[in-house]
Amino acid sequence: MPKISVVILSWNGEKFLQRFLPSVVANTDDQQAEIVVADNGSTDGSVAYVAQHFPQVRLIKFDRNFGFTGGYNRAMAQVKSTYTVLLNSDVNVPPGWLTPLVQRMDAYERVGACMPKIRSFSQPQCFEYAGGAGGFIDMLGYPFCRGRILSTIEQDRGQYNDSRKIFWATGACMMVRTKLFKMLGGFDSDFFAHMEEIDLCWRMQNAGYDIVCVGASEVFHVGGGTLPNNNPRKLFYNYRNNLLMLYKNLPSGVHVAVVALRMLLDWGSAVVFLLQLKFSYAKAVFKAHAAFFKLKRGKRNSRRSVFSVAGAGNLSGVYRGSIVLSYFLFGKRTFGALRTLKP
Repeated sequence: MPKISVVILSWNGEKFLQRFLPSVVANTDDQQAEIVVADNGSTDGSVAYVAQHFPQVRLIKFDRNFGFTGGYNRAMAQVKSTYTVLLNSDVNVPPGWLTPLVQRMDAYERVGACMPKIRSFSQPQCFEYAGGAGGFIDMLGYPFCRGRILSTIEQDRGQYNDSRKIFWATGACMMVRTKLFKMLGGFDSDFFAHMEEIDLCWRMQNAGYDIVCVGASEVFHVGGGTLPNNNPRKLFYNYRNNLLMLYKNLPSGVHVAVVALRMLLDWGSAVVFLLQLKFSYAKAVFKAHAAFFKLKRGKRNSRRSVFSVAGAGNLSGVYRGSIVLSYFLFGKRTFGALRTLKP
């Protein structure tokens, strides 16, 4: 049985597999590691490419696209390793990327998940938008990263080479304890895609585990490979899933007010989209809210179970302010400027 499984979920990603799977195979040199490609019902030549060129890679094939959440949950059901790396198909991994992650997990049993620094594949001197050097949220649930706050992306000058607790690890490259992932029910399948990793990391923290960014490891991510950032569908998932995440994980007495305020702010962004004549974006906001109300009925049991766990609510990586106000009103556009979050 392998100690480590590197699982790449792919959907019509033949071009990314051709470009990046060779680096994963060549640079995942731990003798205790296996590489798995889980195909999410692709209709291109992905499966044939992997089977022909990388027979040492284990293939798991699904008959349709179950999304990021459903695909990984089904793949993880077939994984029995101690640790699993969830790795996007559009990630280039350099030599030595895996060892620091494994060492961190081996050394600290209470680390439930960890991640490397994520740098941009197209601009390697910069952090990548989706992960940076570890994820955080503010008091209203807005996510941001070391190395990326809203639209400001920093260059990597070694300022985040340390290892430290964070709030969430990016699903682009995220090592988890396999048993813990399964014990918590994996990703919430209702999310389909986007913010599911933040929800999972929140649940891990509520269960008493830490989330860590390991600065000694780094990978390079294309980003937006499956669903581009400038897309109403992605906006829909982000708005809906953020509300679901807040509803599920915030303590009673707080979640109602925070969710209501977030919805008001969402409506404000919809008005801005309308003024910009971006009607499909405004429509996506309102569709997201309607979908949230439809799904939240089934999350009440999740809320009760979360807060029956000892240690729930002892969270790292929460900015006790508004990242939006700090950014626009006070000019705090780098992580180092947020003094309350310094280690």
